[in-house]
Amino acid sequence: MTAEKTPDPASGLTIRPAAGTDAGRLVDFNRAMARETENRELDIAVVSAGVQAVIDEPARGFYLVAETGGAVVGALMVTYEWSDWRNGLFLWIQSVYVVPGQRGNGIYRRLYEHVRTIGRDRGDVCGFRLYVEENNHRAQRTYASLGMSQSGYMLFEEEIARDA
Repeated sequence: MTAEKTPDPASGLTIRPAAGTDAGRLVDFNRAMARETENRELDIAVVSAGVQAVIDEPARGFYLVAETGGAVVGALMVTYEWSDWRNGLFLWIQSVYVVPGQRGNGIYRRLYEHVRTIGRDRGDVCGFRLYVEENNHRAQRTYASLGMSQSGYMLFEEEIARDA
């Protein structure tokens, strides 16, 4: 991952890697996103530990934040998936959140452009992936407008109950 900030003087927006001091805001974003998209209340202790685990261990992934006027107004997390079929790495975009009053201002676009730059600079990245709730049509339109398309895969999962 690149550690550099990418400021945009025209908009006043800066994209930067998240720091430990951003953890509380990232937890708030994750919990708000779960409420908005899945009507689900996430356990603050579990989410706090999960966010901190990514910040503490870069092999798990990394967060990018969008900041304007000293306030973090958007964020996303990137994790890794190795593809033996492509001999390359997919960067998975997860935990996307932009505060409601800032939506539609190109914040996600800037975050995604930063992820693209990271991927192209690495040299071993073969693509970018994300998943989106099937009824989140606004997000789907945003992703499509940036050149992403729906893949031919369906996502299946099995959650394992475990102690927090």
